[in-house]
Amino acid sequence: MGSENRSRGNGEIAADLLAILCCPETKQEVCLLDQAVIERLNQRISKGELKTKGGQPVTEQIDGGLLRKDHTVAYPIRDQIPIMLIEEGISIEESDLSST
Repeated sequence: MGSENRSRGNGEIAADLLAILCCPETKQEVCLLDQAVIERLNQRISKGELKTKGGQPVTEQIDGGLLRKDHTVAYPIRDQIPIMLIEEGISIEESDLSST
């Protein structure tokens, strides 16, 4: 095992896997969310403010996320597993992505 696997956090995925993933709904590219955005989303999850594209409240904190290229949907990563189901996508607001 290389040190690369040991240093990866629960919210990160291997670069070769990231390279082949895309949004299951639109087929747009996805990229990893920044840690600051993940923290903001988890704060909103704690307050019960986030919903999935399926209309259900997001109740479980995320370790990471994959942001769709149009910046409107994030797919959660839990225990290094991306949840790439359309109905599990989290609707994202521009304020979630801003650095202020």
